[in-house]
Amino acid sequence: MLMITPAAIEAVRSITSAEGTPADAGLRISTVDDAETLQLAVAAGPAEQDQVLDAEGSRIYLDQQAAAFLDDKILDTGLDSNGQGTFVLAQQDQDTSGD
Repeated sequence: MLMITPAAIEAVRSITSAEGTPADAGLRISTVDDAETLQLAVAAGPAEQDQVLDAEGSRIYLDQQAAAFLDDKILDTGLDSNGQGTFVLAQQDQDTSGD
């Protein structure tokens, strides 16, 4: 399942709680171009087949293809080359044995 860092939780909560957004608003991650590209948008609620992640009051809605692709990823935040805030993905550590 997609892991979400505390910084990303706060960023999603900030985006989706802006004035004028619906109470159930969330960040929707969906696929476009036959799952070659991910698209992020603020959504009033999940689509019918979306997986819903609720982390400390921030909601993320994943379409089926995005959920499958992001299953072993971590959603975090960072800065792009222009110093603008952005979401970034990283691979989850597969070695959980502690060795």
